[in-house]
Amino acid sequence: MTTESVSARELVYRRLQPNAHVPDLETYKRMHRESVENPEGFWGEIAKGFYWNTPPTGAILDYNFDVTKGKVYVNFMKGATTNICYNLLDRKKQESDWEEKIAYYWEGNEPHDCSTITYSQLLKEVCKFANVLRSLGVQRGDRVAIYLPVIPEMIYSMLACARIGAVHSVVFAGFSAESLCDRILDSQCMLLVTADGFYRGEKLIQLKQIADDALEKCKRKKGFVMKKCIVVHHLGNKLRSGQEQAHCKVLPLLCNPDIDVCWDVLMKGASEQCEPEWVDAEHPLFILYTSGSTGKPKGVLHTVAGYLIYTAISFKYVFDYHADDVYWCTADIGWITGHSYVIYGPLTNGATSIIFEGLLVYPHMGRLYEMIEKYKVTKLYTAPTVIRMLMKFGEEPVRKFNLKSLKILGCAGEPINPEAWTWYYNVIGDGQCPIMDTFWQTETGGPMITPLPAAIPLKPGSATFPFFGVLPAILNEHGEELQGEAEGYLVFKQPWPSILRTIYGDDERFEMTYFKQFPGFYLTGDRCRRDGDGYYWITGRIDDMLNVSGHLLSSTEVESALAEHSAVAEVAVVSHPHPVKGECVYCFVTLKDGMELTQSISDELKNKVREKIGPIATPDFIQNAPGLPKTRSGKIMRRILRHIACNEKELGDISTLIDPAVVEVLFSQRCQAAA
Repeated sequence: MTTESVSARELVYRRLQPNAHVPDLETYKRMHRESVENPEGFWGEIAKGFYWNTPPTGAILDYNFDVTKGKVYVNFMKGATTNICYNLLDRKKQESDWEEKIAYYWEGNEPHDCSTITYSQLLKEVCKFANVLRSLGVQRGDRVAIYLPVIPEMIYSMLACARIGAVHSVVFAGFSAESLCDRILDSQCMLLVTADGFYRGEKLIQLKQIADDALEKCKRKKGFVMKKCIVVHHLGNKLRSGQEQAHCKVLPLLCNPDIDVCWDVLMKGASEQCEPEWVDAEHPLFILYTSGSTGKPKGVLHTVAGYLIYTAISFKYVFDYHADDVYWCTADIGWITGHSYVIYGPLTNGATSIIFEGLLVYPHMGRLYEMIEKYKVTKLYTAPTVIRMLMKFGEEPVRKFNLKSLKILGCAGEPINPEAWTWYYNVIGDGQCPIMDTFWQTETGGPMITPLPAAIPLKPGSATFPFFGVLPAILNEHGEELQGEAEGYLVFKQPWPSILRTIYGDDERFEMTYFKQFPGFYLTGDRCRRDGDGYYWITGRIDDMLNVSGHLLSSTEVESALAEHSAVAEVAVVSHPHPVKGECVYCFVTLKDGMELTQSISDELKNKVREKIGPIATPDFIQNAPGLPKTRSGKIMRRILRHIACNEKELGDISTLIDPAVVEVLFSQRCQAAA
């Protein structure tokens, strides 16, 4: 790092510090020390800023992480009752600008398709739909499946469930009928909310048809309790051509008269007043499914009070939120990032946010930048996958738009390689915006290791230090805690308010997955390195580690080295069996437009790894990859890449891939020497 770059970053910090919620490193250290040494006092003080219909009667934080001492549990704000929707919306009514303050700018697939939602409008729509749910028999604790694109009705549906004490289970609108069916059955949802269809770029997605297929599958299996399917007529007159207009006529809307009902009809006569259901602090709020190592998705269960408080303060501190900010998290609401930092965290702080239905490169590659300029976005939260995608198009699209409104950048979802971090910082942020590289999981509810904008000096690629209430440790394979500079299993020693409470319907799997291997610790499933300055570096999932000649290598570390080559747009690294080394390094490389994987470039890539890591990490195989198998959340499926590298055609379920066709392409282009 050059003296000039350090100096430039110091100037960025100084500009933020006068108004920052956490203005410097010493303040952060003091607050963090208090949060882990006296969690009762720390969280109890923060809880005073929220509404409790009944105050807590027991311990603020009560838990057991040690499976050898009995059932694992976490209780937060024991004895208290509250309602999260009331805290998000009703509690703000006394504020002078509440009636007209914009909660969301919504922008659809097409740039001209946009609208605004004020906080008062949001409360009215939520109350109306809450009354609709009650009229259909939904009660406290009932599960409601939500299968919608990113439209306002998704927010109304989620908050309406929370208002009446129902449990929402959002399923990403890109999932298949089989995936939707599995989630409906696993959580025993009694009602489904979906839409006729939507556009993803140029592609028409007939969502209702997929939902109908899912329900047909459900009917043939045990545990189906669905009573009604509420359908939002989202497409309406938005179809753009004569051919599509004709296609619209066959889009199914209410084709199952025994269960289908129309959103608009139900909402038309619904009251705008709805008393909230006061629920226990540990009452379930939502179930959200995430991948499991066994292949069966895990229904992660989050509860009301802990999730409310953690998402509220993490949004405030991580993004240094202020009342005049315009905030944009590009994540789909169907993922945990969308739940926590499109809905619950921002609304609890009274934020103005953007929700976006479309693709970030449609109808042109500068759509993201265009929206930043249009809405004068000050805080941007996106994913490393998005950053690397934008890097492929270079700097020219960025320069066409004014991004001077940006103050803070963020990223989440996977470790970001230093080259992408530097491009994000210098090109999109113009060297003026600190990057909040946040490490967290569906299970954690919010960031566990993260910078704070004015307080923590950054190191490209490091998530830096733990957030408040988070006490990390690094263990070796024997469960012994490592001190100082170390690398091993990342665990957490004590709970934070928004930790998952269980895997829905499977307490045994919950304990086995997170607490069995190292009793007394929460196991993240990630490996981590702590450097001499105490900074944490996520080095990849435990099963993404490479064991080459007895040396453990991080796939992320090899990928970061390869990504530094000027020809590389994206890369994924997996292990491949080797007769001498045990395992060797197999690389899938996506090159930038116009580049070819010549022998010269392949040699340069190998040399880059040798230079950055050492000869032991030199790749044995480098395969050209026009695309990589990714889930619809943008995560690379390395499990599938390992099968391709070994020419194993039995891949298991690939329904979550955004483009399954890429698998056959990669098989056809695999390195023949690896056979």
